[in-house]
Amino acid sequence: MNLPFWIAARYLKTRRQSGFITLLTAISIGGVAVGVMALLVVLAVMNGFESEVQTRIAGTDAHIVLLGHDTAGLRDPEAVMRRARRVAGVVGVAPFTYAKAMVFHGGFAEGVVVKGVDLARENDVTSIARNLTPVLARLGDGAGDALPEVALGSEVVNRLSITVGDTVLLATFTGSGRSVTGYQTKLRRFVLAAIFRSGLYTYDSSFGFVSIPAAQEFFGLGTSVTGVAVRLRDMFDAPATADRILVEVARPGSDPGEHDSGDPTLRANNWMDLNRNLFTWMKLEKAVMFLILALIVLVAAFSIVSTLFMVVSEKRRDIGVLKSLGASRALILRIFLVEGLLIGGFGVTIGTGLGGLAIALLARYPIVTLPGDVYFIERLPVRPEAPDFIAVILATVGLCLAAALYPAWRASLLDPVEAIRRQA
Repeated sequence: MNLPFWIAARYLKTRRQSGFITLLTAISIGGVAVGVMALLVVLAVMNGFESEVQTRIAGTDAHIVLLGHDTAGLRDPEAVMRRARRVAGVVGVAPFTYAKAMVFHGGFAEGVVVKGVDLARENDVTSIARNLTPVLARLGDGAGDALPEVALGSEVVNRLSITVGDTVLLATFTGSGRSVTGYQTKLRRFVLAAIFRSGLYTYDSSFGFVSIPAAQEFFGLGTSVTGVAVRLRDMFDAPATADRILVEVARPGSDPGEHDSGDPTLRANNWMDLNRNLFTWMKLEKAVMFLILALIVLVAAFSIVSTLFMVVSEKRRDIGVLKSLGASRALILRIFLVEGLLIGGFGVTIGTGLGGLAIALLARYPIVTLPGDVYFIERLPVRPEAPDFIAVILATVGLCLAAALYPAWRASLLDPVEAIRRQA
């Protein structure tokens, strides 16, 4: 057996005359364990929130959006969709329109972004259709004498005090004619067919959805659409896949029966670039929380320092005997470094176990509930990640080793004759 490890392990054992030191050791181990557990649980919760936000944003927004080079949009979206489907990793495509309007009802007015969608195709790209109440197969485009249908975000609906079946008035300057006084406002009545609830306030307070034909007619788009939405098998591959799609779309047609010559002016956005500031802030917040909670471990590390100084003071005679028998300063140094690592190791092991248990309980049972109207979810999300466990364990062990360094160094400097004489 390794001699420093054997001696350090013996020093940790309880003895009648060293009960206070044993208590300090237990407090040190407990402090490390609490710090490790708190770090692991908080990091898992923050990962869970980040995952929820990513999933909801990437579910409501397409992973990639292909747009024309100007406001005229895409005149041949079918050709763009056909070419985009060929790119590896693409699992769904759908056309859409995008414009701003005002919605009026009963003296109330709200600004909204009106998105024209084909719900059948949109199901392959986003979760918009699944977030409508009631669930719709399609949005009416106002053919014949019927009014076109609109789905509005839940916050917009609340502010307008309307329910499904009510009639609202949409107003826009887009596609309207000009008069001697300037642009004319274009008005059209729509019937509220569904309420959109994504769980994200930004979307629920500013979005409305209509059918593509209704949007084309109301906003004067003709047969054009604003762009094509693309869904990927791996949403985190969006930037690279967007570049591959642009290359494919710009390539001149070569397949039999393909008459389009490609569109080199197409541009692309992806959900990661559009939300970069949000996710950068979340990662920064996670790093700051790691540093703040690491202070718990730092306090436990100071406890280790005091514990080891007490051990060194009690074991002065033992240190003197070891040195008189030929033990080097390096051996004494290693003994107390190992003791500090043992205290930290026990704390890390207990804390990791307790942290893993707490994360498992939070994931399985709704122990902590949240107000759904504030946090868009009703239970605390957790997502443990191996890199976080590794980082916490390594950081804690490093702090414990640093805490043990100075007491171990002072112990190695003890003069054997003086140590034995003073303990005699």
